[in-house]
Amino acid sequence: MAQRENHLLAAWIVALIATLGSLYFSEVLKFIPCELCWYQRIFMYPQVFLLGMAFVRREFNIARYTFMLSVIGGTISAYHYLIQKMTFFRNTAPSCGIVPCTGQYINWLGFITIPFLALIAFIFISVISYRLIKMGKEGKGE
Repeated sequence: MAQRENHLLAAWIVALIATLGSLYFSEVLKFIPCELCWYQRIFMYPQVFLLGMAFVRREFNIARYTFMLSVIGGTISAYHYLIQKMTFFRNTAPSCGIVPCTGQYINWLGFITIPFLALIAFIFISVISYRLIKMGKEGKGE
């Protein structure tokens, strides 16, 4: 059980850091989120509450839902990153509204952008959730 609890806690911490980072960029640094950023937030923000409540209540089956939320959110993040970094995708990108989805508020080390950070968080949560699902099926982590 302790191993599964640690996995839930780790996933919650990743979701919390991603959410706080997102809020820092928009509310403190005043970066206006583009449309794709909003979609990514839709799939990340609820996970803070879902994983937090699951950790407190020791409800490991939440992993099925956080896995799907993270896969969908990660797919959006990957697409967003591609339209920022690859010419082919950038040239065929849809118009996203007031703030273009091709814009890059940050570009650390030449490749780390906000969608990249979101993608990494979604990947971590997906992997942790998948491991929780596997542990549940195998009866491990007790």
